Amino acid sequence: MNFEPILYPLSGFFMKLSDDAYDRKKNIYLAIIAGILCGSFIGYLAVTSADAACIFIAILIGTVLSLKVDSLNHIAALILFILIVIYIGIPSIGIVTLLICSIAAFLDEVGNDNKLIKNKRVKLFFEYRFTLKIAVLSFALLGLLQSTYPGLKIPGVQYFLLPTFIYFIFFDLFYEIAGLKFNTIYDGLNSIFRVFRKID
Repeated sequence: MNFEPILYPLSGFFMKLSDDAYDRKKNIYLAIIAGILCGSFIGYLAVTSADAACIFIAILIGTVLSLKVDSLNHIAALILFILIVIYIGIPSIGIVTLLICSIAAFLDEVGNDNKLIKNKRVKLFFEYRFTLKIAVLSFALLGLLQSTYPGLKIPGVQYFLLPTFIYFIFFDLFYEIAGLKFNTIYDGLNSIFRVFRKID
């Protein structure tokens, strides 16, 4: 069974839930639990799909280089992801594709919430992390082209499947939904699990 259509959205959802639980509510327990779930899901995706491995390792590299791994929930998710990848291993990925996607992820992280950027269109571009989306779409379109022209091969370049881009959009969509509906989600979880207590 293909779990990608389920795990991409869940990964995005729990990634944002973890971030907002820590940043907006200072709830380290919920932040770590959500981070662990996110790390588990993207870890599974990375060891079962070369496309996912390339994308999520690129996001990891971009996040680390931009110094955005700065809280316990981030560290917990990062460690779990790395342990899964090391223990099980990942499919072969293209170094050129990984490099380009890593640069794109880094630019998105640096541009996101950057106070130095004043242009509204540029701010919107980085707010929704379009650099990596464009990179993923480009490699998916190249993959579609390569399926028609099998001889179109470039050393080190990994072509993505077109569904990968769609899954990635769902990842980002559920990331945004978790942010927009965070208070409702948090209040619902808090009413069910009283163990999620705010830490001041």
